[in-house]
Amino acid sequence: SLAAMLMQSSTAVALIGAGFAVSGMLAPHAALALLLGADLGSAIVAQVLFLPVQVLIPFALVFGVAIFLNARSRKSKQIGRMVIGFALVLISLGMIRDAAAPIGGNPVFQNIAAYFQGDLVSAFAIGALIAWAMHSSLAAVLTFAAFAATGLTAAPVAAALVIGANLGGGLIPFALLWSSERPARLVAIGNLVARGGMALLCLAFLVSGIFDPALLGAEPGQQAVRLHIMVNAALLALALPLSGKLVRMADAALPRQAERTVATVSALDPDALDHAPLALACAQRELLRMAENVQAILVPVMQLFRGWDPDIARVIGIREDDIDRMHFETKIYISRLRENGIPPALDKKTLEIAAVANSLEEAGDRIAVDLVALAKKMQEKAIRFSDQGISDLNHFHDQVVTNGQLALRVLTTGDAEAARQLVAEKDRIRVEEQKLQERHLRRLQQGAAASLETTNIHQDTLRLLKQVNAALSYVAYPIAEETGDLLGSRLASLRGSGDAA
Repeated sequence: SLAAMLMQSSTAVALIGAGFAVSGMLAPHAALALLLGADLGSAIVAQVLFLPVQVLIPFALVFGVAIFLNARSRKSKQIGRMVIGFALVLISLGMIRDAAAPIGGNPVFQNIAAYFQGDLVSAFAIGALIAWAMHSSLAAVLTFAAFAATGLTAAPVAAALVIGANLGGGLIPFALLWSSERPARLVAIGNLVARGGMALLCLAFLVSGIFDPALLGAEPGQQAVRLHIMVNAALLALALPLSGKLVRMADAALPRQAERTVATVSALDPDALDHAPLALACAQRELLRMAENVQAILVPVMQLFRGWDPDIARVIGIREDDIDRMHFETKIYISRLRENGIPPALDKKTLEIAAVANSLEEAGDRIAVDLVALAKKMQEKAIRFSDQGISDLNHFHDQVVTNGQLALRVLTTGDAEAARQLVAEKDRIRVEEQKLQERHLRRLQQGAAASLETTNIHQDTLRLLKQVNAALSYVAYPIAEETGDLLGSRLASLRGSGDAA
C-alpha cells in the first residue's frame, strides 16, 4: 500500500512485484498479496488527491523545484521530482473539473448520462474501458468522481463507472504481463480473477439496490472515491487469505509451455579471433553474462528452502545449463585465441578469463546442484528449519547476494575500489559463516527439535553459500593482484607461504 501511495500507481507496483516473482525473490502468492495491497494504497491516494487541497499547489511547486535545483544527491533530486509530480497531479485534477463543467450543458452527454441511469451494466463496461484506455484506474476514478461532483452523472452511474474502473485496473497488469515468464502471469491472472470477481459482486449489489451510494456521504464526488476505497479494502480482506489458492488455480488453468533458455546469443564473436584485444573484450562480456546468470539463480534459491517450488527449481536448472554452456564455449574460445598466437602482454589476460570462467561455473554448480538438492531433501523429508535457523540463513544469503552484485560491478567497470571491497568481503563472509556455525551448535546443545532435524542441511547450506561467495569473489582477484590489494587477503598469505616452501 505504501509503495503505491508513493508511486501513485498500483500498476507500477504490479510490474515490480511480478519482476520479484520471476526472479524468485517473492513467491507468486506473495507478489499477488503485494499487488492487492498496492490497489488499496492507490485508492487511498485518490481520496487524498480529491480533497480541497488546491491551495497547496503553488507551495508544492516552489518547494519541489527548490529541492530539485539545490539537491546535491540523486535521492534529494528524486524527492524534488515527487513533490513536483504531486503538484502537477493536483493541477490536472483541477483541469478535469474545469473541463467537465461545460460538458454538462451538452445535450448528447445529457442523453448518455440519462441512458446510463437505466443501464448500469453498460456504465460498468464503459468504466472498465476508460480505465484500460487511460492505463490507470486511479486517473479514471478521479475523472468519474469529478463528473459526479459537478453533477454530470448521477450517483448510481458514478458508482457503476468506479466499479468498472476497478475491473479495468485488473486488466492493465494482465495485458502488460501476459508475455512475461510464468510466475508473472500467475500473479496477473490471480489479480484479475480476484478483482473481476469483486467488481461483479459489487455491480450485482448496486443493480439489485442492495447497495445505495448515499450511504457513503452526501457529496457525489466523495461517494465515488469512498466507494473505490471500500471496494479495494473489501478485496484485500477477502482475497489476501486466498492468495495462495488463487495462484494455484491460475497455475492449473494456465497451459504449461516448454521453458525457453535464458541465454541464447553468445558474446563470443569468432570473427574477432584474429584481433586479440577485441576477442578478449568479447570473452570479458561473456564472463559478465555468466555472472548475471549465476546471480539470477542465487537470488531465488533460498525460496526453495522456505517452500519447494518446482517452477523455480526448473528455471534454476535451465540457467545452470546456460552457465555450463557458456563456460565450455569460453574455454574453447580462449583456446582458439591462444592457438592463433597472442602478444605476451595479453597472455596473462587469457589465463585470468579462463580462471574466472571456472570460478563462475563452480558457483553455478554449488547453487543449482548442491543447494537445490538440499532444498529438495527437506521437501521429501517434510522438515523445516527453526525460526532462528532460517533467519540466520536468510541473512547470510542476503550478504552473498549483495556480494554477487558487487562482483557484477567489478566485471562491468573493472573498478579497483570495488575489487578491493569484494576481496575483503570474502574474508568477512568466512568469519561470518564460522559465527553462524557456532550459533547453530549452541541451539543443538539447547535441544531445539527443529535444529536437530535439520542440522546437517543447515550446516551444509552455510558452507555452500560461503563457497558460492568465494567463487564470486574470485572475479576481483586479477584486478586486486595488479593493484597489490590481494596482499592483505588470506589467500595471498596462503600463496605466499606456499611459494616460500
